[in-house]
Amino acid sequence: MFKTFEMELGGRPLKVEVGKVAAQANGAVFIQYGDTTVLCTATASDKPREGIDFFPLSVEFEEKMYSVGKIPGGFNKREGKASENSVLTARVIDRPMRPLFPKDYRNDVTLNNMVMSVDPQCRPEITAMIGTAMATSISDIPFDGPCAMTQMGMINGELIVNPSQEQWAKGDLKLTVASTSTKVIMIEAGANEIPEDKMLEAIYKAHDVNQTIIALINRMVEEVGKPKHAYESQAIPEELFAKMKEIVPQEEMEKAVFTDVKQEREENMKAVTEKLTAALEGNDEWLAILGEAIYQYEKKTVRKMILKDHKRPDGRRIDEIRPLSAEVDLIPRVHGSAMFTRGQTQICDVVTLAPLSEVQKVDGLDAFTTEKRYMHHYNFPSYSVGETKPSRGPGRREIGHGALAERALLPVLPSTEEFPYAIRAVSETFESNGSTSMASTCASCMSLMAAGVPIKKMVAGISCGLVTGDTDDDYIVLTDIQGLEDFFGDMDFKVTGTKDGITAIQMDIKIHGLTRPIVEEAIRRTREARFFIMDTCMSKAIAEPRKELSKYAPKIIQISIDPQKIGEVVGQRGKTINEIIDRTGVKIDITDDGAVSICGTDAAAMAEAEKMIKTIVTDFEKDQILTGKVVSIKEFGAFIEFAPGKEGMVHISKIANERIDHVEDVLTLGDTVTVICLGKDKMGRISFSIKDCPKQA
Repeated sequence: MFKTFEMELGGRPLKVEVGKVAAQANGAVFIQYGDTTVLCTATASDKPREGIDFFPLSVEFEEKMYSVGKIPGGFNKREGKASENSVLTARVIDRPMRPLFPKDYRNDVTLNNMVMSVDPQCRPEITAMIGTAMATSISDIPFDGPCAMTQMGMINGELIVNPSQEQWAKGDLKLTVASTSTKVIMIEAGANEIPEDKMLEAIYKAHDVNQTIIALINRMVEEVGKPKHAYESQAIPEELFAKMKEIVPQEEMEKAVFTDVKQEREENMKAVTEKLTAALEGNDEWLAILGEAIYQYEKKTVRKMILKDHKRPDGRRIDEIRPLSAEVDLIPRVHGSAMFTRGQTQICDVVTLAPLSEVQKVDGLDAFTTEKRYMHHYNFPSYSVGETKPSRGPGRREIGHGALAERALLPVLPSTEEFPYAIRAVSETFESNGSTSMASTCASCMSLMAAGVPIKKMVAGISCGLVTGDTDDDYIVLTDIQGLEDFFGDMDFKVTGTKDGITAIQMDIKIHGLTRPIVEEAIRRTREARFFIMDTCMSKAIAEPRKELSKYAPKIIQISIDPQKIGEVVGQRGKTINEIIDRTGVKIDITDDGAVSICGTDAAAMAEAEKMIKTIVTDFEKDQILTGKVVSIKEFGAFIEFAPGKEGMVHISKIANERIDHVEDVLTLGDTVTVICLGKDKMGRISFSIKDCPKQA
């Protein structure tokens, strides 16, 4: 059945076509927001995947370069590995969708979004998010939706619903909110120190907009939705739980779980597993699912103790932060380094400074984001959690955590005019037991200050968790969750910011939404915790950015030249500028407006390069004194090079006070001489003199 649905969203038309394309997918929509066009499909396998204890969901966001009228770069001229933006967008779509599928569903599900056309006024990311929810809702795949997503921007204090690409890139807020018909289920934000009350206003304005989208989806489900198919439940039999409690009573499980040392807990649970395995020997059916059953038994134990007794696994108070420590300069010779430790979570961050020519080029669908001057990379090796696994490069999780810490610090970085450097921060996870991305934010902030990057304010981050009961009012918010509380809890609410406002949020949940009181309490708790971390830990390690860069960091001299003279500095096919670089060993960047950056570690070489450039762009004037090298000798005189590509001539009569018959009697190729400018000769050429120079008198 072919059907079209339409509505106005954020002042622009939204059109959804069902039944026109991709008929073999379980659900598909051809969605247009303005002229932005995305094909969104939801597909599920017929049978569950065997031997797994998780829901195998894959979310893809495919950026097709033809959507913006470009041919991909590279040798193959076709789209290759997913861009960082594609990965991050897929993660944002995944996070609100995943909790709405049945917890015991084991069929493979793929949610695919193919961007086919981009209207700069309507971002393809939000179009795909809405389309994914629509395609899944009208499909026959079990799904406890619908849900909807809205983005909010802010310019000059005014909130903007689903901002354009330019507004998104240049505004003070980048907020994405997903909702069901009653609750918020996902928040992702980057912000320029937005106060908490303004952030809450933006979140719930987006939540209200989501209700209009959900109304459209409900109409779509009613008119073209398929009946949800039955599936093979993978729930653990209650008889197994009862037997497990006979073998390992509740009190014994609590004793095994409740310790503040992760390794001790793992050893305790290993002993519990061995005891249960031995007791159930011979029952192959139960042994096949025993691992998942133990996980759920442990989860129920932890949740009960937190919710009913307000007892956390490591004995902390509900609002207590684990022991903190911080230090800087632990890695020699790098440009900046810092380590931040919170309990058994430890991050070492290293900062590298480079000239602006080393900014990262971004070839994507957003014409307003073409390069990244600040790059934050996050690594999570297997040893940090006591595992043995080869490194295969950053996965989606590592990319996501790096991007979160990057967003957290962007608002406090100096402008390129204030600090003309490309900046790379790398967070190495030494140890992990909960919320390494927030530790990464703290470590990166200190590392930037240690490197001498003049950031405007200190930034810290912390995560809050949640355990809920049977009603909306029955819940506990936990400050600074460790790994166990993250695994078994209902929420991971990360917030970063300065003392003046929020710079980033990332909220994930495993339940069907949060009430406003929970969101407000989490934001309040994270604010209190940020202040505590900055005041009691970070500021004691380093209170403000260093005034001087490391002696190993490159230094930069900035000068301005007439844009009309850029060609003279560059020379034919780059000959002149390359010669300056070869002679001095510096790096030189020139922008179209005549801004020149000279980068190096040798002050004398940098000064020499600066002198050469200034000589090239300066017109010779009468009585100007210059020093240069003899590069050519003729019968009538000598040519002196004052800078690469910049020469002048000294007539034989102006070389010495006494008469000479041959230039070679006084000058030799390679000699360094000082001359004075005599002005222009009858033919308009600049003439120089050695004998009339005061230094030669």
